[in-house]
Amino acid sequence: MGAISGRAYLDRIDRLNNEIWLDGKKVEGPISHHPVFKGLLQEKAALYDLQLAPEHKPYMTYPSPDSGDPIGLSYMQPKSKENLIIRRKMMELWAKKTFGMMGRSPDYLNTVLMSFASSAGFLEGKENCFPQNLVAFYKLARENDLSFTHTFISPQINRSQLYIENSNEPIALKVVDVLDGGIVVKGARLLATQGGLTDEVLVFSVGRFLFNEDEAFAFSIPSNTNGVKFICRDTFTGGTSRFDHPLSSRYEEMDCLVVFDHVLVPWDRVFYFNNGEVAEQFIKQSCFHAFAKHQVITRQIAKTEFVLGIAQLLIDTINIGEYQHIQEKVSEIIVGLETMRALQEKAENSASPDQYGIMRPDINPLNVASVLFPKMYPRFTEILQIIGASGMITLPTENAFNSSIRKDLDLYLQGATRSAEDRVKVFRLAWDVTMSSFGTRETQYERYFFGDPVRLAGNLYKDFPIQPYADAVSDYLQLKKR
Repeated sequence: MGAISGRAYLDRIDRLNNEIWLDGKKVEGPISHHPVFKGLLQEKAALYDLQLAPEHKPYMTYPSPDSGDPIGLSYMQPKSKENLIIRRKMMELWAKKTFGMMGRSPDYLNTVLMSFASSAGFLEGKENCFPQNLVAFYKLARENDLSFTHTFISPQINRSQLYIENSNEPIALKVVDVLDGGIVVKGARLLATQGGLTDEVLVFSVGRFLFNEDEAFAFSIPSNTNGVKFICRDTFTGGTSRFDHPLSSRYEEMDCLVVFDHVLVPWDRVFYFNNGEVAEQFIKQSCFHAFAKHQVITRQIAKTEFVLGIAQLLIDTINIGEYQHIQEKVSEIIVGLETMRALQEKAENSASPDQYGIMRPDINPLNVASVLFPKMYPRFTEILQIIGASGMITLPTENAFNSSIRKDLDLYLQGATRSAEDRVKVFRLAWDVTMSSFGTRETQYERYFFGDPVRLAGNLYKDFPIQPYADAVSDYLQLKKR
């Protein structure tokens, strides 16, 4: 089959008829027609169409090693720096198409699955581990251009370090039975972005489960598997008007609680289970972080470019470019953009093959970016708010411009360089990215994309090769060895 079109993606998702609950009601009918999900699904379909467009196909697909069919480049296992850069350029096309606003564009989880399969050798010979299943499933996904959501966060019942779940009914997802046909899981996982809007649910554990080995597993199952339901948060789609809600009408991805009610995971879909050591070490030892963060920095660069463009449009619209405090604030965005670009380039230039022959981007600059961007992005949104000032609040709707008060709006809401209608379009975009429910979700999303920012900083400190620098200072001082 190979790379699919947008129409094929939408038809496949509609046929799945996944169990999705929104506002206490089960979603019925084709999901691609639902007003809450339609905008996002259309934008996602446009990404699939882009990879088959004649002018982009050579740069977004490559021949399948098995069938020869064109398949998505995000599935490519890079063996050289050239391969790595080819992958990044493909991801850039999708990121720029969505202005970096789609955190779960298909290439993110395609990349995650590729990284897992590329490190499957780590699972060889370990208890309850099935590397052959992981590799076979990666090939299945690659050849059929499957789409994924994923979930690895347990419900936040008690976040203290010593909390041990003690309930008759499992809360955190765990293995409750092992059968001839596979493992049975029950419980819930949080924050499946685009839950119910993909072919598959990729489930894996992160970290050591000292007291709950039954919570340590990795598997993937179809989203319509019996016993799986997606419970949506409130929608942040402000409406279908792209004038009133230029971003949320198109890029509201939805986040879900995923409930697994005695779900049977067939053995050929189980990658490992009941092995806390593997759950802890596989994520660290695999190339997961290197490739996931490489995709993320590519998207975040596109998002920063988008923010910079919005900032300049605001400035031009009301003619405030000569104010030094405005110049100073926009320079913060420029510095952030160039810093992220430099970190991306460093990661690629310093890439090296791992023990499995996969060309891994250098993780150190990518770890720096994962600590830096969660601090920068909230500041970027604040800068847009400051530039826009009170203009971010007085924003009439599309209907207002189509009413009898249009004459008043044209007179009193015009900008220095733009008509009232165009001025409001610019300011509504800035509002939607910073102050709407969608915009505030985006800020929180970037703040916690890879987890607790303090923990990320701690991991950077522990993993970064600091000792050579300390040794150099020690030698300079001629300190005695201890």
